Amino acid sequence: MSAVHLKITDGIAEVRLDNPAKLNAFTIEMLEQFSDHLALLDRIADIRCVIVTAQGDRAFCAGADINAWGDLTPAEFARHWVRDGHRIFDRLARLSKPVIAAMSGHAFGGGLELAAACDIRVMAPSATIALPEAHVGIVPGWSGTQRLARLLPEPILKEMTLFGRRITAERAQAFGFIAEVSATPEETAQVIARSVLSLSPRAVEVAKFMIHAGRGEDRDAMIEALGSAAIAASTDRDEGVAAFRAKRKPAFSGE
Repeated sequence: MSAVHLKITDGIAEVRLDNPAKLNAFTIEMLEQFSDHLALLDRIADIRCVIVTAQGDRAFCAGADINAWGDLTPAEFARHWVRDGHRIFDRLARLSKPVIAAMSGHAFGGGLELAAACDIRVMAPSATIALPEAHVGIVPGWSGTQRLARLLPEPILKEMTLFGRRITAERAQAFGFIAEVSATPEETAQVIARSVLSLSPRAVEVAKFMIHAGRGEDRDAMIEALGSAAIAASTDRDEGVAAFRAKRKPAFSGE
């Protein structure tokens, strides 16, 4: 039974975690389902924006289900659990469409790392964020010390990782991590998502790639994607393909 649902309505995709009994903590199956949904999102041209949310208002995501990784060997833990989660969250961060996290509840550990992989975040006033991994003898493994280090002030990141403290929605908004604090995060996320529908899809996509290249989010791929998009629009690309197929020498115009 799926615990991660994908719904597409009028150009807006919603990816919903549905494991409220365990505070929407990720299991191996949930990671796989989440990955499968991400594989579809970039390939459906009609999708203009993605909202990541979760069932219930207790937790957006409490991270990783300890029963999913607690018995793994050190090699399995590092080689599969950490690297697989990292790969999946990286794929979310690098979607060509804008992504909004609608956080009706707390985001701890992997849940905070999930929110960080989204472009902007909307959070309920009673929700908090935290990186409590040291309480169970581990460290953040899904970009908590890397991507979050680019998004959060260093003292705030240290406050969570080194001292195990929670950060309120109000504080998170004050230093720019949260776009809006809302009593109805999903409704607010929908309003923001609908604003994308009136914008140029290509302009939004290229702007996201440029921002990511500038801040170092998969910089090499972003630069090559931008360059490839520019060259693909040239007559030289069309002439090169036509010449190859006709087995003749190309006559490039540089246009």
